[in-house]
Amino acid sequence: MKQIVFHLDFISPYAYLAFEHLPRALEGLSYGVAYRPVLLGALLKQHGQLGPAEIPAKRAWTYRHVLWLGQAHDIAIEMPATHPYNPLPHLRVALAASSDGDISRHVAETVFRQVWQGGAEAGDATRLADLASGLPLRRDAAGDEVKAQLKANTEAAIAAGVFGVPAFEVDGRMFWGFDGLAMLGAYLRNDRWFAESHWDAAPARPSLLRSSKS
Repeated sequence: MKQIVFHLDFISPYAYLAFEHLPRALEGLSYGVAYRPVLLGALLKQHGQLGPAEIPAKRAWTYRHVLWLGQAHDIAIEMPATHPYNPLPHLRVALAASSDGDISRHVAETVFRQVWQGGAEAGDATRLADLASGLPLRRDAAGDEVKAQLKANTEAAIAAGVFGVPAFEVDGRMFWGFDGLAMLGAYLRNDRWFAESHWDAAPARPSLLRSSKS
């Protein structure tokens, strides 16, 4: 049975869509999943990227695209009243329901659906309190232990080559994005493409890009 690490941040609509679609995408396969919260903002900063919502034209496209993907794949999704928002409280309360760096599918589902269904304000204090009261918390969501865990998860993800979410790590390979689920499924089904040289050969070529210091 393959073990998959699903790196996620609740702020990402693509991570939510991938979470909901994963059982269908991998139907019939034997696998386990570790749902691992990370801070998307820190990943973007590490790699010198702007988030999609920080680029006005891309923000508009992203929101239209995820709503279309939802209806195309029969996944209930509504944009929260404000987006982007601060995801730290959601990440921390999710990790507070765990004794380590991974959360259960139930916890991930509860948090994702509160953010991405109903169209309410994700950061509303009353809703966050209701969310926390409905989860089996084992640690203080505002405590140093949980804060350190989120930082450790994010740093480990960066070290593993994660540059965005959703990202799926298995056998030392990283699959990124909602549409990466199809490729992940093919890998787990032993598609012969992966037995050839394509994976390693694809990035092994010179680049004309120069660093800003050159």
